[in-house]
Amino acid sequence: MKHIFYIICFLLLGNFSFAQVEDWQKYAKSLDTIVNEKGEIETEYDLPELNINFTKEELEMLKANDILRRRILRVYPYVVATSEALISVNLNLEKFETKREKRKYINASQKYLESQFKDRLKKLSRKDGQILVKLIDRQTGQTTFSLIKEFKSGWKAFWSNQTAKLFDINLKTQFDANNVLEDFYIERILNELYREGKIGYYPPNKKYDLVKLNEDWKAKLGESGYFPE
Repeated sequence: MKHIFYIICFLLLGNFSFAQVEDWQKYAKSLDTIVNEKGEIETEYDLPELNINFTKEELEMLKANDILRRRILRVYPYVVATSEALISVNLNLEKFETKREKRKYINASQKYLESQFKDRLKKLSRKDGQILVKLIDRQTGQTTFSLIKEFKSGWKAFWSNQTAKLFDINLKTQFDANNVLEDFYIERILNELYREGKIGYYPPNKKYDLVKLNEDWKAKLGESGYFPE
């Protein structure tokens, strides 16, 4: 009987708590409840951004833009690591005289990078990989294919590229914000993330005049195209 009483109380309290939930609370991402100095309970809600007066197409593009932003944040650390490793390897290679010493150093550098990132890189999605390849080219001025070819061999680069193609990732892909719409959005988002302090600024090899880039794409897309102001 005692157990039945507890079950009934649980059900009643559960129904009561659900009845008190306001409509807007259903959309809260998270909440934090604290007790203030007066002993009163205060609750803080983190609500998602609401977009109003947008067309269906614009809302879809905003959603796609948000997804792209998260992908960039996910892969950017690997872009920085690749760029820094490339600079470091090129500087240190000058210290070695023989090809054998240089090859030994390159292999040691590769093993270190693999130990740091290999497992995490495996968790990236196919689309994440595509964005990563683009950003490596933007940052270093070299495609992933050419980097592999430079520090391994042409044969190794060829097979790496063929394997990547099975997953819709072309290691020869170049970053071109002037002619590829997705790359334009990536460039815009990167600049937003810099300003917001979400990522550090590392001067890229491929630089763009963002104001001119915006004007050019706005002209290309026209009135019917979507342009995120």
